[in-house]
Amino acid sequence: MNFNNLFQFLTELNQNNSKEWMDKNRKWYQEVRDQYIQWLNEMDQALASLDNDYYPTPGKKGINRINNNLMFHPNKPIYKDHFGAGLDKAPNSGDFYIEIGLGQSMLAGGIWRPDAKTLRSIRDAIDYDGEELQRILNKTSFKKAFGDLVVDHRLIKAPKGFSNEHPHIDLLRNKTFAVTHPLSQDDIFELNFKEKVISVYREMLPFRRYLNKAVTV
Repeated sequence: MNFNNLFQFLTELNQNNSKEWMDKNRKWYQEVRDQYIQWLNEMDQALASLDNDYYPTPGKKGINRINNNLMFHPNKPIYKDHFGAGLDKAPNSGDFYIEIGLGQSMLAGGIWRPDAKTLRSIRDAIDYDGEELQRILNKTSFKKAFGDLVVDHRLIKAPKGFSNEHPHIDLLRNKTFAVTHPLSQDDIFELNFKEKVISVYREMLPFRRYLNKAVTV
């Protein structure tokens, strides 16, 4: 994967964020996108070899659109400043997300702002064996890789049906259950970048398995 080409494309797109510029540079965009998809295919195969429950996700299926959704975010630019994709993307579960861009690059996973039914399933799992999730989150290597859960919408009080005295009340108040691992451009240009992605995937896997079991069982 020519990441220099990817970052150069995103830099010029960011400076000329318009349909007119994109139309003139459509061939360049397709070249970068195809390279990224091929790299995703390679990562998909590598990650599949680590996990018997891995859900094969070809690059074309995993890659996100580069267009922003202006219907819900009318003030955003037409195009994003990154390429993003989800691998291990089974239906109704949290995927392994890879984002490479100008503003930020990261590896992430979990479940972002789930619907009410899914959120209730996660909270029921925490009520049943939240100590297992807490053990995963407190593991030294996990903390080093991801820090804490993503800080997003949280309830002030206990969710309906749970007590403020619940031993895992801090977890239950969350509405998003996700973690991120930031990437620098230096990380991405390293020769061992593929191995780094694999290492982060391995570290995140118990966390994602816990959540996916909660919402599918």
